[in-house]
Amino acid sequence: MPFVETNGINLYYEACGSGDPLLLIMGITAPGSTWKKHADDWQQHFRCILSDNRGVGKSDKPAGPYSTAQMADDYAGLIEKLGLDSVRVVGVSMGSTIAQQLALRHPDKVKSLVLMCPWARCDRTAESIFRHMATIKARLRPEEFANYIQLLIYAKRSWDDDATYADLLEGRKQAAIDPMPQPLHGLEGQAEACITHNVLADLGRIYQPCLVIGGRQDSFTPVWMTEEVAGAIPTSELHVYEEAGHAFHWECIEDFNPRVREWLLAH
Repeated sequence: MPFVETNGINLYYEACGSGDPLLLIMGITAPGSTWKKHADDWQQHFRCILSDNRGVGKSDKPAGPYSTAQMADDYAGLIEKLGLDSVRVVGVSMGSTIAQQLALRHPDKVKSLVLMCPWARCDRTAESIFRHMATIKARLRPEEFANYIQLLIYAKRSWDDDATYADLLEGRKQAAIDPMPQPLHGLEGQAEACITHNVLADLGRIYQPCLVIGGRQDSFTPVWMTEEVAGAIPTSELHVYEEAGHAFHWECIEDFNPRVREWLLAH
């Protein structure tokens, strides 16, 4: 299995496709394999690199707290170990905060950025959600915790759609039998990274082309966070899915995959 030693940990990654490298950074609780339905499309044009963040999946899960700067340094090491000069980066949720730090701390390694449901700073509501997430993980069965995450990230239209609802139920079943669930300390470490991320004053230094995407119905990281990030990055373009939530990349996948693909090909 492909691992690289970077920033004091072993980071697991997989790669698929060919072409210019495209680094995909997943959000809190989720392994890199969660990108599969997107990478299946994008690998036709790019070499997609899907990695497990520290604290989840097959990567090392040291005691926290973690920080987004630390996790960006993890990925800078991965880029170096793979012998890459610069990469396009797509980050979702916590992955978008890591991507911001990667562009700020290692700008020469980033060619362009897609920031999905991002934030530049947490308010008290967001901090409470992240802390509550860790609290209830310690108290719920895996399938119950999966249900809580689904409630955070999917908009009402997804719950009302029979096919999507069936997928949500299946996701809970899979969580119950996951052979490698995220340990509590891994989630706690990632949650602390999300809470302490605060780069609003620095985002003006990002000079690479940047596409910022959010969902109008996102109750987890509300659209004001997305708009604040877009407004702070001089080179950004903003797109908001009006009827979607935090999981707009699945709820609107027929539009999302080609939209991001074509933007990346142009940048």
